[in-house]
Amino acid sequence: MARRAVLVLTAALLASSALTACSTEGPASGPASGGKADSGGTITMGFAQVGAESGWRTANTKSVQEAAKKAGIDLKFSDAQQKQENQIKAIRTFIQQKVDVIAFSPVVESGWDTVLKEAKDAGIPVILTDRAVDTKDTSLYKTFLGSDFVKEGKSAGEWLTSTYANEQGPVNIVELQGTTGSAPANDRKAGFADVIRTDGKFKIVASQSGDFTRAKGKEVMQAFLKSQKDIDVLYAHNDDMALGAIQAIEESGKKPGTDIKVISVDGIKDAFVAMTEGKINVVVECNPLLGDQLMDLAKKVVAGESVPPRVETQEGVFPQDKAAAALPSRNY
Repeated sequence: MARRAVLVLTAALLASSALTACSTEGPASGPASGGKADSGGTITMGFAQVGAESGWRTANTKSVQEAAKKAGIDLKFSDAQQKQENQIKAIRTFIQQKVDVIAFSPVVESGWDTVLKEAKDAGIPVILTDRAVDTKDTSLYKTFLGSDFVKEGKSAGEWLTSTYANEQGPVNIVELQGTTGSAPANDRKAGFADVIRTDGKFKIVASQSGDFTRAKGKEVMQAFLKSQKDIDVLYAHNDDMALGAIQAIEESGKKPGTDIKVISVDGIKDAFVAMTEGKINVVVECNPLLGDQLMDLAKKVVAGESVPPRVETQEGVFPQDKAAAALPSRNY
């Protein structure tokens, strides 16, 4: 019995030694996020979307979801309903789930450093889509994918100054801003103001947020029409607000596109239809179809490859006379 006990004990010690040797083996080489792209495993992406506040946003979400499926990426999707606290909560959930990469379109620009540092400390790379963040530590994210919102605002201003180049003025403008504190609202306002300030005849007589929604755009435009006797131009930071404002203009007895010129940003199909009807004068494009580019960037950052700090989308400016020809090709 004693000899059998010794043999059993010896076998147990050998097994324990083998297990210890396995457990102390060094980690596989690769990026901190897991290196799924190198190993052939499925990449998991956590995506925290702003919400579904507009036709543009709906098209953006669809693009991301379809591109993830096509690329074989497991997408964990969260709708923040336009609340920053919801996005922060979603990002923390993604960190707990140990996803390979996080992408999000921030509701507002500021207030992200803490949660982004948590992602960095967890070894999870972050990609900003559509909207940027205001931070001094650019190491908190790998890259930004989206539009140049300042340029969009400048394009809107350049169309306006060119259209009214031979008029004496004054030209009274009302502005429907996007969500307060958001990058597109801040930048589209700044770019537009930078251009029109070169000519004193252009005056922004009222400016207020319409939250990027059609209903709020109509509500704010109704208030503008009551408070401002003479309105020559409406500058809307997105198409949905412009379309809501058009309803308010028509209900007031005025003709949008004629009595009040309408400038908008985004380029959704409904806006092009409104242009063909003479209700919008120009649309500055902001492309929401970022899905394929996002998945390509995700694969690269998970594999540890270097990517540009900023990747911009190609966009155009569509005046009213080009709307009919461009309408059939609008995919959103």
